[in-house]
Amino acid sequence: MLKGKILVAQGGGPTAVINHSMAGVVIESRKIASVDRVYGAYHGVRGIINEDFFDLTRETTHNLEMVGDTPCSGLGSTRDKPDEKYCGEIFKVLRAHAIETFFYIGGNDSSDTLRILSEQAKAADYPLVCVHVPKTIDNDLMVNDHVPGFPSAARFVALAFAGANLDNRALPGVYVAIVMGRHAGFLTAASALGRKYEDDGPHLIYVPERVFSLDDFVKDVREVYNKYGRCIVAASEGIHDESGQPIITKLAKQVERDAHGNIQLSGSGALADLLTDYIKDHTNITRVRGDTFGYLQRSFLGCVSDVDQREAREVGEKAVQYAHFGDSAGNHTGSVTIHRVGTYAVEYQLSPLADIAGKTRVMPDEFLHENNHDVTPAFVDYLQPLLGSGMPATARLRLNRVAKILKAG
Repeated sequence: MLKGKILVAQGGGPTAVINHSMAGVVIESRKIASVDRVYGAYHGVRGIINEDFFDLTRETTHNLEMVGDTPCSGLGSTRDKPDEKYCGEIFKVLRAHAIETFFYIGGNDSSDTLRILSEQAKAADYPLVCVHVPKTIDNDLMVNDHVPGFPSAARFVALAFAGANLDNRALPGVYVAIVMGRHAGFLTAASALGRKYEDDGPHLIYVPERVFSLDDFVKDVREVYNKYGRCIVAASEGIHDESGQPIITKLAKQVERDAHGNIQLSGSGALADLLTDYIKDHTNITRVRGDTFGYLQRSFLGCVSDVDQREAREVGEKAVQYAHFGDSAGNHTGSVTIHRVGTYAVEYQLSPLADIAGKTRVMPDEFLHENNHDVTPAFVDYLQPLLGSGMPATARLRLNRVAKILKAG
């Protein structure tokens, strides 16, 4: 049973709907009479270490609802990746403040943090309930059919490519856009959902689940360009060669690394510029442009899936319910996971943290063509219901041509 003090925090990259999960946790917790206080940690686990807490018990429901509708992390976030020692410091703070329930809204690393904390609390015989509330635009959490945050980011990517396709059709050339995704290509693949006509882009989709060859890339671009007089490319930031080496490291003279030693794939337009330069250097195509969606796809205002909003709220509410009542097996600690049923509906389960923590889900083979760079109808069927209602439609002039006089024959 939930009682005493409860803590909620947000970690990792923000999303358009992460605040709905936070609001769901806070509002649902405040309904329980035995809950004394609901705290929010400012800037995730870093805020816990610093004992930087907000008392969300004193926040109005109306403002929580408004914050829920606002993209990005209302409590702030962090890229800290706690190890055993770091989690030991978190545990000290939780114990000092008599916090017995911790809801962490985040992705792979966040679930791993809760796994470590849960084990430390058990070893210390401290009654700490840890519930992971899933979020990530990468859609790469194991067990889940999909993850809150991904549908809204996918909606943005689909519409952005639809718009770029219109621009590219009016002024033909080659357009290359880089989409987030280090290991999983779900978000890049979402670009296909903006197509309506047979010759619409993206014409080529490259994801980390398939080996990327620079020679084949140039060949593919040239073939599409010769066929349509233009070419649109969607590529994941994590594309790599047959040895697993990221393409950006093959093209760039110098690469940046983050605090954890990972190659910095996001935060710059390097890969798009390098690929467009490579096309210019290896073809006779002169009009070649590149973009990097970067942070835009994470929390773009006004481009939110209503399905995503609803489910983000529900995973927050279900997290509280599982912590309070437990699941059918009597478990209280775990990760809330989303499971698809029927034509399109979802149900929620409480899955073991070990099934999600530190693991990465990638696109299944059935979603990707084996011999060409595109998604299959199975992926379109998978993603379509997640994008929400009111997707804008495009139309074309029918181009009833007038017979030439001076240039006839």
